[in-house]
Amino acid sequence: MLAHAANAKAANRAPIRIASSPISPAIWGQNGVQRKRLVSLARFGVSGRMSEDLTALDTAKPFKKGGINQMLIDLGPVVVYVVAFNILQRIEATKDNAVYIATGIFMVATLIALAYCWFKHNRIPPVLIVTGVLVTAFGGLTLAFRNPDFIQIKPTVTYVFYVVAIVGSLLFGHNVWKLLFRHAFELPDRIWNILAWRWAGFFAFQAVLNEIIRNTQTFEFWLNSRPFVVFPLVVVFAVINTPLVLKHAKDDDAPAPEAPVA
Repeated sequence: MLAHAANAKAANRAPIRIASSPISPAIWGQNGVQRKRLVSLARFGVSGRMSEDLTALDTAKPFKKGGINQMLIDLGPVVVYVVAFNILQRIEATKDNAVYIATGIFMVATLIALAYCWFKHNRIPPVLIVTGVLVTAFGGLTLAFRNPDFIQIKPTVTYVFYVVAIVGSLLFGHNVWKLLFRHAFELPDRIWNILAWRWAGFFAFQAVLNEIIRNTQTFEFWLNSRPFVVFPLVVVFAVINTPLVLKHAKDDDAPAPEAPVA
């Protein structure tokens, strides 16, 4: 009996260990409930190897490629457009048709981005679908009528579409912004509404800015402003809104949403 009691006492003091297979932060980090339960165990004094693994789990954050991939998909075709135009414009044989050849390349690059999304993720984000349709439509009009005004108007139409969709949904008691990005993190409805109104205002500003640039500057200046002026503005505005999101997000490990780029 004494030996049995001694064994039981030793067992109580023995550190609790995880099974032979190590915990992968990349796997457990995707499940907030399981993660929080494990971290809670660590904070209640679970000792030994399990405590060490839980501490590592609490601090380790897997490298997420989703945001980078989305940025490349959104911005990639625009960069291809800019590079193609600037190269073609400097070649004597293609100088006069640089706008139209580059526009055709832009359309192909956009379709490739759509195809990549489909084969890589088996889905195409709604924002990218809108962009693809508008690029194809206005790019086709540019080539058909030999008029670059159509492709220059495309961003304005895109931004106005976003504004109408966001404001219209809010006026009817819904929030399309939440529907598009609720997969990224969980926020109170009040915060979703604030973000929706902010982005609607920002897109309205972008529409006005695009009209000012295209009506007062050359096509070359307008096109080069897309990756070097417009996209940085989107990034800055997203960063400005980050504190609000982080303050109210219910899942700290959720990835940041991808802001649409026209």
